Amino acid sequence: MRPFELLAPETVEDAVASPGTFLAGGTTLVDLMKLNVLTPRQVLDINAVPLRGIDTTDGLRFGALERMSDIAGHAGVYPVISRALLLSASQQIRNMASIGGNLMQRTRCSYFRDVAMPCNRRDPGSGCPAISGANRMHAVLGTSDSCVATHASDVAVALVALDAQVRLVSDTGTRTVELASFYRQPGDTPEVETDLRPGELIAEVVVPRLDWATNSTYVKVRDRQSYEFALCSAAVALRVEDSRIVDARVAAGGVATVPWRLPAVEEALRGAPATVTAFEEAASLAAEGARPLAANAFKPSLLRRTIVRALLELTEGNRS
Repeated sequence: MRPFELLAPETVEDAVASPGTFLAGGTTLVDLMKLNVLTPRQVLDINAVPLRGIDTTDGLRFGALERMSDIAGHAGVYPVISRALLLSASQQIRNMASIGGNLMQRTRCSYFRDVAMPCNRRDPGSGCPAISGANRMHAVLGTSDSCVATHASDVAVALVALDAQVRLVSDTGTRTVELASFYRQPGDTPEVETDLRPGELIAEVVVPRLDWATNSTYVKVRDRQSYEFALCSAAVALRVEDSRIVDARVAAGGVATVPWRLPAVEEALRGAPATVTAFEEAASLAAEGARPLAANAFKPSLLRRTIVRALLELTEGNRS
């Protein structure tokens, strides 16, 4: 047990004025502290800070401390978001975990979580044993010679597909960042995982209004039915009129180092007929640039099939 100081600020101003590691639901931070992966000297329990609320009047707004289960069950939340949250974890964890904490969770790479092993995210320059080691669960997109760890969040994939933003606060003010650009691909600095600056706190998640996102879904492929991270996932929203696709949003999880938007697939779907052939042709573009490893060479094919499965689910009864 490593000693640390626990503080409980009650305002946003007090929270961002104190150096330390933020604690919300604790479903990630506490695990990593137990493993000695993270050893903060000061922990800030922010549960009393007024960062709650769900607003669906014009788009969606979630306070960063809203629990995953409350968002998933709220009327007006797009199905792709609800489904991603419901497939993320057990009911007990969903009742505790906050939306902000979920977006900030660290990779589940076994090498990152084992302090006896080298890891460039945990100890920059020490190496990435996953590249030549046990890498079945690892990324094939957005990787580098420094890191191949997958991004862990399911709901982040759905939010990136819907052009979500995060509002960040600090003692110098407020700024809003597109969630897609908030996450950093590893490159040569895998230890820098997000655009979050020292002392900043996620205050709110904002999803622009997209009425046709009511026709959306999240398909997650995993080794077991519950409480397991994705081998591959697809977040898809689709606008279909007269058996033809008018617009589409597509993002993938479980295959990349960040939530992976697929603009080439979206463009191929726009104007295409809602047919299996069109879906397969569009999905064939999903894994462009993939760099499979020894044990995860199945992922590009799995990604294509997962996208087709999601498209079929959304167009059942509306295909030509």
